[in-house]
Amino acid sequence: MLEAVQLGKNSGLSVSQLCLGTMNFGEPGRGHQGDWTLGLDEARPIFQAAIDQGLFYFDCADVYGLGACEQVVGQLLRELLPRDQYVIATKISGAMGRGPNQRGLSRKHIMEAVDVSLERLGLDYIDHLVIHRHPQGVVGHEETPIEESMEALHDVVKAGKVLYLGGSSMFAWQFAELQLTAELHGWTKFVSMQNHYNLVYREEEREMNPYCTKTGVALMPWSPLARGTLTGSYKGGFAGGATDRSRGGDRVRTEGLYRGAATFDIADRVSEVAEKYEKAPAQIALAWLVNKPEITSPVVGVSKIEQLDQLVEATDITLADEDVAYLEELYQPLENLLSIGTS
Repeated sequence: MLEAVQLGKNSGLSVSQLCLGTMNFGEPGRGHQGDWTLGLDEARPIFQAAIDQGLFYFDCADVYGLGACEQVVGQLLRELLPRDQYVIATKISGAMGRGPNQRGLSRKHIMEAVDVSLERLGLDYIDHLVIHRHPQGVVGHEETPIEESMEALHDVVKAGKVLYLGGSSMFAWQFAELQLTAELHGWTKFVSMQNHYNLVYREEEREMNPYCTKTGVALMPWSPLARGTLTGSYKGGFAGGATDRSRGGDRVRTEGLYRGAATFDIADRVSEVAEKYEKAPAQIALAWLVNKPEITSPVVGVSKIEQLDQLVEATDITLADEDVAYLEELYQPLENLLSIGTS
């Protein structure tokens, strides 16, 4: 059973120890992840199981399924829980159409995106609005002034449409600049950072993780299982996909993210440690993350109730120091994916 934790030191918001990522729920065939998307009826028992396990924090994005994800998540949560018993996050900035103003973090797109997300979710307010990328990290909107973005985000908070703000996947210096800009003007600051961090991609340990820890910002990494790489979905290489996701179009994205020469050697060590603890590899990979005191609520994705049960159980696993060292030993510095635009 999951416990409730505080979303960083700069908010009073309580969230569950794990956040359910919902990229794979929506309308099958729609959006970039459509070949492994579960529809409303398939998603419902997973959501109910999550709630039964004490998970009440759900993360989606407008770009997932081009809006279909928000529609499904909103409908299920309205069915299953009173509004004051769950926390919902959604993300904006990704392209929602071909128009030049249908992406990015301009004032126009922020205002319009928030309103449309609320409509799809069927809600009056969003608990946690996350900018999917930095205002100048969105293709086609490289020159958006950060002051424009930060003031518009502040305005949607003050309008009561959003309660808390979060960031995702940017350089630490960029995040610090956004926070200081907000502080300088008296605008709403970010309370969380959803960054890319797992056993085979640890570049965030250099700057972003320490910065957030020092300033009280909650860390809630995405892809804690490296898109199946650490669970055994790929058998020793990307050509050995064993799931719909790892055999489908998503494999290209996964290969682009995990370029390290030691990726599968580290995955093998995860399996070794899993055998020692009589657990699944996914549980060990997640336990490595949640054992770190600076981590608040990793974003996990599941397609089966059994996977959810395993991940919830992983929050109670304590790894011995020598096993943590063994898991971390092979990692070598990698090119920061943000430098080449693929994170």
